[in-house]
Amino acid sequence: MVLVTPEIPYNTGAIGRTCVALNLELILIKPYGFSLDEKSVRRAGTDYWKHVNLSEYDNWQSFLDARKPLRESLYFFEEHGAQSLYAPDYRPDAYLVFGCESAGLPASVIDGAEDRVFHLPMLDKRVRSLNLANVATAVIYQAMRPQLGG
Repeated sequence: MVLVTPEIPYNTGAIGRTCVALNLELILIKPYGFSLDEKSVRRAGTDYWKHVNLSEYDNWQSFLDARKPLRESLYFFEEHGAQSLYAPDYRPDAYLVFGCESAGLPASVIDGAEDRVFHLPMLDKRVRSLNLANVATAVIYQAMRPQLGG
């Protein structure tokens, strides 16, 4: 699970809790719109935050340089993604990448990988977007269906 420049501590905490529940690593790409020391991060993660397998990178390029992810292991999520989150067969080494709450993923992150951008379907067009923590949880469970017996 990769969050690029997250802004809202509650969302990061809630996603961290989901990562603990499913034994996933939470990767955070700086800068953040909050401090990881904030009570709101810990409150959203409740007493699980101390168990989050957390990695941090100064920017997207430092993440790429350190991890060297395969292109086909990167899954980007944006409200305007060309494909549904149900389309891919997720690889076991998948990186599920989400942008910040107010602006989504920077174009520089997605550049050249537009075919790897997915969205969560919404039936009512009056809803522009959903809460990041809710979308991330839906995506995680879909990606992990084979491992969870689904």
